[in-house]
Amino acid sequence: MSIINPLTRRHLAVKGRVQGVGFRWFARETARSLGLAGWVRNREDGTVEAEAEGTADALDEFERRLRVGNPAAVVDDIVAVPVPVRKEIVFRII
Repeated sequence: MSIINPLTRRHLAVKGRVQGVGFRWFARETARSLGLAGWVRNREDGTVEAEAEGTADALDEFERRLRVGNPAAVVDDIVAVPVPVRKEIVFRII
């Protein structure tokens, strides 16, 4: 990253029908295609949680694509908040 495109990170909580429909795999492949690092996982409350880092533009696009979701998912809402950068190098399902 450069001064022009600094690294940033967001925590996202995705609500809706997002478990049991391949959403984590969709999120992982979407993040990787955008050059993002971080992770995604299911939560016990039925939401999917993710943290992703990269440029602000890539994170905006990641969030936009997650809002649309994969064909089997129904995304009702995403709550995104900035968090400290961790300088991860891959995006994984945990």
